[in-house]
Amino acid sequence: MAAASVPLLIITLLWLLAIIAFSSGTEVAMLSVNRYRIRHRAQAGQSTARLLDRLLRKPEDWLGANLVIVAAANVFASAIATLLAQRTGYRWAVPATGALLTLAVIVFGELTPKIYAAAHPETSALRAARVYRVLVFVARPLLSVTNGIAYGLLRTFGVVKTAPAGQLLGTEELRTAVAEAGPMIPARHRQMLLSILDLGQITVNDIMIPRQEIAGIDLAQSWDEVLEQLERTPHTRVPVYDGELDNLLGVLHMKRIAHELVRGTLTRERLLEMARAREPYFIPEGTALNVQLAHFQRNRRRMAFVVNEYGDIEGLVTLEDILEEIVGEFTTDAATISHRDIHPEQPGVYIINGGATLRAVNRALQWQLPTDGPKTLNGLLLERLETIPSPGTTLKVGPYLFEVLQIADNAIKTVRVRAPAAPSEPIP
Repeated sequence: MAAASVPLLIITLLWLLAIIAFSSGTEVAMLSVNRYRIRHRAQAGQSTARLLDRLLRKPEDWLGANLVIVAAANVFASAIATLLAQRTGYRWAVPATGALLTLAVIVFGELTPKIYAAAHPETSALRAARVYRVLVFVARPLLSVTNGIAYGLLRTFGVVKTAPAGQLLGTEELRTAVAEAGPMIPARHRQMLLSILDLGQITVNDIMIPRQEIAGIDLAQSWDEVLEQLERTPHTRVPVYDGELDNLLGVLHMKRIAHELVRGTLTRERLLEMARAREPYFIPEGTALNVQLAHFQRNRRRMAFVVNEYGDIEGLVTLEDILEEIVGEFTTDAATISHRDIHPEQPGVYIINGGATLRAVNRALQWQLPTDGPKTLNGLLLERLETIPSPGTTLKVGPYLFEVLQIADNAIKTVRVRAPAAPSEPIP
């Protein structure tokens, strides 16, 4: 090197600076690139993407090769710059050259390529993939030695080599990825994906129809009353009980009842026979929605009764209730409010069923009613009032003003709610 000409040394120095810039920029690109997009392109058959995906799966290989070339380039660049400075014969040439080389490395070898690579990670990483493939192959013997020394040094400090954690995403990471997808995923689809991720955190208690709201057929009533209920029910499946809901006899499918009514062959005995043909399906309270959805599929059921630890029925949950948690309220009128228990009276004022779940109200109206305690609007108001109110009672919960309209069976049936003009913070 001492006998090399000055032009050759300058050209070599410039090449070394280019290698440093390549190493710095591509390292940032490889670490910043969207691995799942690269994996998708690899699965689509792009050869460069497949090569890059293999490199990204073993980061210690390409990082080690990158470290070898950048360390060597820095050492030789410093040596050549010092040699060139000494050949000038000036007293301050060596320190001045060192300062200039440091500035050149920082600006042209580090900052500029890293900024570019951070702005274009996918393009930069794909272009560098084939180069790194060669570098990993060439540097593998040296990497085996250096990695062995490094791991041996770590073991002296009690650090044990473990398998890499991989690139698996948890629920919260997936939530962040979906939320930040922006226009790449339509807003409605993003909401559905987020709702699916929420299913494991929501239980059947959060969405069930409360016991007092369950519509069923009581065979203890007169036959005329039973027929009237059958003709008026809007449901396709109706529970049948004797005297009280805990004495469930079965579940009726209204399609079969309609056929019997048309033929005029429906009797109390026939009704009881059809009800007992389909035994009620019970599930424990606190069951997560994702678990219950799987149970519905496995058992081929669409309706389940939620029971507490004593076996008493607490409510009713259906397959449609779970699906509505994902896709929203099923309705045939796009102009209506997005929940059956909520009726707009005027702008900012709503008439709401007391049995409506707080989750449903928050979701339909984008409110922030607290959901860490009672699950229904009736439960929330009774907890705050600490007594059964009379019609006309008003109560403010956070920024929302509630007016009790109807009371029945020791519960609040309907309320009028005045909402604030602007979205509010969560209520404690």
